[in-house]
Amino acid sequence: MPSGDDDLDGTVSWADLLAETVGRLVAGGFSADDATREARWIGEEASGLEGAELTAGLGTLATERGVARLDAMVGRRLMGEPLQYVLGHWPFRTLDLLLDRRVLIPRPETEQVVEVALGELDRRLAADVAGDDPAIVVDLGSGSGAIGLSIAAERVRAVEVWCVDASPDAVALTRANLAGLGMAGSSVRIAEGSWFEPLPDDLRGRIDLIVTNPPYVAADDPLPLDVADWEPTSALVPGPTGVEAIDHIIEQAADWLTPGGTLVVEIGETQGPAAEDLARKAGLVGARVEPDLAGRDRALVARRSD
Repeated sequence: MPSGDDDLDGTVSWADLLAETVGRLVAGGFSADDATREARWIGEEASGLEGAELTAGLGTLATERGVARLDAMVGRRLMGEPLQYVLGHWPFRTLDLLLDRRVLIPRPETEQVVEVALGELDRRLAADVAGDDPAIVVDLGSGSGAIGLSIAAERVRAVEVWCVDASPDAVALTRANLAGLGMAGSSVRIAEGSWFEPLPDDLRGRIDLIVTNPPYVAADDPLPLDVADWEPTSALVPGPTGVEAIDHIIEQAADWLTPGGTLVVEIGETQGPAAEDLARKAGLVGARVEPDLAGRDRALVARRSD
């Protein structure tokens, strides 16, 4: 590990570096288990070796460049930067998404929201509502593209996906992640603007599925430091109450959904009753709240009447 006395002439093995990384992380306040796990991930990124490759290569000597890269990542982690940003990418369902501070870190709870959305989409596809045409899916506030690109990747040829975000930075990152999607990416369109505004008017009344993870944290809600200090506030906090974006999306959804089309909204664990009430007031039907794997309210599901 680089320091004033460290030798960077190719005489340090990856095994030594990982052991020293664990020690640095533990000294920085990480548990031994977390330090061991994160040292492995950082070592994989710095060395370019993954899984069994790194295990097999632990005895090999690290390059000066690899040592410097590992040291920089450990330093960032010890400063509190989230591991996902330090590594620059993170798995989400079937994808490995590029990530940085321009967007929120996709979380397991959102993977469950995608699962709920796919269930609703499959209901539409099974009914063959659109015939030979692909189902139209819109991901509002797409951030890294996690939701929309996952749906495109997991329902290849069955969907036309629109990813929408008001942040030019988020749009740029969605485009970068789209580039790695392969054939499934041909069905994805990206639009920059606030919520429904950038969508072409000919989509009005034709969308089969709207799915969104909007900001839903109230202005005075406490956040963990690694979230508050590093992730974009605009993607977390919509206003004083935390339901401003949810309200706006629900209010407009019926105008954009096709008859029988579904809205799926990620919500905070205390927002279920309010979200259901907003959906009913907006004229949507069948409003319900789906839990995440921890049993907490996580996704509002509501439909436009047939």
